[in-house]
Amino acid sequence: MNARRIVSIALAGFSLLATVARADLEVIYDNGATRPLAPFLEAFGETPPPKPVVKQGTDLGAADVSGLLPIRSPGLAPGPVPRRPLRLPNSATIARPFFLIGSDPASRDWLTKHRDQLKELGAVGMLVQAESAEDLEIIARIADGLPILPAPASDIGRALGIKHFPVLISRRGIEQ
Repeated sequence: MNARRIVSIALAGFSLLATVARADLEVIYDNGATRPLAPFLEAFGETPPPKPVVKQGTDLGAADVSGLLPIRSPGLAPGPVPRRPLRLPNSATIARPFFLIGSDPASRDWLTKHRDQLKELGAVGMLVQAESAEDLEIIARIADGLPILPAPASDIGRALGIKHFPVLISRRGIEQ
């Protein structure tokens, strides 16, 4: 078989593969120097996907928090957490301290008592148990600007061997 024939078969195979493997484009990482893909697609005779059109009058305001509720973390419950060192797999480290709380009275008291210390540490919180929008509002009021993300954390609890909250996880260890 001559070289030209091999090249033409390979190109046909690649174009078939490109047609089959084509998927919608998605930005995974943008460091600020990202360039548009359109010129590259045009070089191959393809047209870039159309940009999404936002209709005028569409409300793009804040998300409705009621869609997040209730927040439940099976395997985690309010209770005492003995202080212990943090053991992470391999060479993993905690880049920023974080804490898990619920909307229960013990978590609210703990957050009130430790809020200033948590702010000094630059800690980020996860509200792992809440039933109502009122629970979210109470925690936000107590947090007083401390960042808290409402989200389940059963997987984090399992990974770190934590069964109770409120708890602070940092390089110093796991503590209440």
